[in-house]
Amino acid sequence: MMVVLILSATDNWIWTYYQQIKNGDVIVGQWIRTWYEIIMQGLLDRKWFFDQKRANEVINFITRYCHHHEGPLAPGLIKLETWQKAEDSIIYGIVDGNGHRQFREIVEVMGRKQGKTAHMAARACYHLFKNGGYGARVMIGAPKLDQARLCYEGIYQTIRKEPKMDRMTKRRRTDLYIEVTNSSAQPIAFSAKKSDGLNISMGILDEFAAFQGEPGLRMAETFKSSQGARIDPQMFYPSTANFIDEGLYDELMKRSTAVLQGTSRETRLAPFLYMIDDVDKWNDMNELHKAMPNLGVSVSEDYIREEIAVAEGSLSKRAEFITKYCNIKQNSSLAWFSTQDIKKMFGNDLHLEDFRNHYALAGIDLSQTTDLTSCCVCIQKDDVIWVFSKFFLPREKIADATARDGIPYDIMIQRGLLTVSGDSIVNTRDCFDWFKSLVREYQIFPLYVGYDRYTADYLVQDMTNFGFHMESVFQGFNLTGIENDLEGMVKEGRIRCADDNDLLKLHFKDAAQQIESGTSAHPRKKLIKIGKNAHVDGVAAILDALCMRANHWQEVGPQLENRKR
Repeated sequence: MMVVLILSATDNWIWTYYQQIKNGDVIVGQWIRTWYEIIMQGLLDRKWFFDQKRANEVINFITRYCHHHEGPLAPGLIKLETWQKAEDSIIYGIVDGNGHRQFREIVEVMGRKQGKTAHMAARACYHLFKNGGYGARVMIGAPKLDQARLCYEGIYQTIRKEPKMDRMTKRRRTDLYIEVTNSSAQPIAFSAKKSDGLNISMGILDEFAAFQGEPGLRMAETFKSSQGARIDPQMFYPSTANFIDEGLYDELMKRSTAVLQGTSRETRLAPFLYMIDDVDKWNDMNELHKAMPNLGVSVSEDYIREEIAVAEGSLSKRAEFITKYCNIKQNSSLAWFSTQDIKKMFGNDLHLEDFRNHYALAGIDLSQTTDLTSCCVCIQKDDVIWVFSKFFLPREKIADATARDGIPYDIMIQRGLLTVSGDSIVNTRDCFDWFKSLVREYQIFPLYVGYDRYTADYLVQDMTNFGFHMESVFQGFNLTGIENDLEGMVKEGRIRCADDNDLLKLHFKDAAQQIESGTSAHPRKKLIKIGKNAHVDGVAAILDALCMRANHWQEVGPQLENRKR
């Protein structure tokens, strides 16, 4: 199926909203701006196509047949704002080359009181009565049934307000049933037994930020996997930020920001992240528009000013305001480096020989949760820090690691980026030998070597006996300053990979940051992996080296500058 893209036309709400963003007519945050740039570029490149008829169909259905069921606007018809029409146009109107909806997972994160529930209920009604086809199944999931029933009741009340839909709907003990289309909507509390046999066409995990830990992750995976037999399935994740750590929110934020940063290969996830950019401006009304696109519509500015006044007098209320209205979870995980940042680092063709007779700093990461070990040396020259990284992998782990990670480690070995070391575990003697070669073959002298606390004692002893100054580094929130330094140097082009190491490049793409819970306007951060099978060992080793730089610059700074060498 070939769909013609119309870049400017009446009722093309993607184009309309995009132009408003470009012209500064609406205030949006970096993530929304980036997402619409990605959408428009994808259309121009014919990566996907726009079906305006489909887009307008859902908008017309909602505005003609769906009513507010609570609040001051009830029982009037829903009036969609431009940003909402643009969202629905992307979700329903952008299709792949086969004419199927391009986006199957929709992450929608915004502050309180933005009309999420009413809009989500209207989308569910559109699916049940118009778009889902015969046998549509809308399933609203949550850890507890009472929680799932909140969105479910919203759907029911929306149906009741429209006589045509109400006459076609039967409310049964466990679900809403539309006989003419054999379709239904049902709330469900997650359990493995209840989840067997699900055949969901539209899944809704409302306020998914409240889903804790492993159960929340399993529920999302169960819902998604149940859609395998559907041609055009949809999963919706609407939410405001929350305080829960290591749950579904953190997982979806990692995935979403990776898509927005250009470091993910996902093509079916649509992230709509309405968040403020500058936490220092949490009480600035213009900044708040970025997290609350319906500010002044579904919630008044006077109400928000009253909430700000309360938050200014209490640290705990301030933390809640930043989380619930600014939509900044004070413990969240975000992709760290953009594709553009990473490009600045790589593409160089230098060799250790080019740095003969230079002073340096070094880092070692002997991770306990991965098969890879990473060593690096950082050499400053002409105000640029050049990084050489060396990776080690046990012989018996190569095949498993290749299958698990999807990385051609055999090619990395052939190119000299990765060294086979030991049988089942890395032989740390090989790490020691690499550092020795820097000194003996190239006269590159690491003045200090930072290592993570899990590094084998015998490696530390061998390095110390040879004459290296070894220093333990604990990698956690305590390295916030070092991570900020690394990020700044990458953005400014002051730290680069010398030999265009593709394995190190993958580790930078896999790097994410977790933001510490708390009330600080400048929360602490720590390095984490973007996903389960991701690797960040190379980045961790660089942080160890930069920690040495921060700790000892006053002592050895002139040597490390290498200006006379």
